[in-house]
Amino acid sequence: MAKSKYQDVKEKLTLVEGWARDGLTDKQIAYNLGIAMSTLQEYKNKHKEFSETLKRGKEVVDREVENALYKSAVGYRYTEQAVTNKGDIVTVERFEKPNTTAMIFWLKNRKPQQWRDKQDVNHSGEIGVKIVDDIK
Repeated sequence: MAKSKYQDVKEKLTLVEGWARDGLTDKQIAYNLGIAMSTLQEYKNKHKEFSETLKRGKEVVDREVENALYKSAVGYRYTEQAVTNKGDIVTVERFEKPNTTAMIFWLKNRKPQQWRDKQDVNHSGEIGVKIVDDIK
């Protein structure tokens, strides 16, 4: 009996997880596996182990990006090596200021009711026109 196409992919689950962790898109992973994007979608829907492998790989990178975004939003301290005018190498502590764009992005996504650009306003009163004819 011939091996199914999924069996070939199943043997590469470790690679799939690594590619997902490296930040490859589903389209790039499908290309690396030699399958169409529609086939990758089918495998995700039909084979739980395949879907879980992709999720597991992407989760690591997603967390790293979330942490980097948070760090950028609030600012952080770091150390680096610098050379003095005399040529000596010293360790210097620096501070990266909070990034306003990262703050906005974080707040709009974490607290959309308070921070989204569009605010929903409900007007419950009536606006009418009253004509007064008090000219005699």
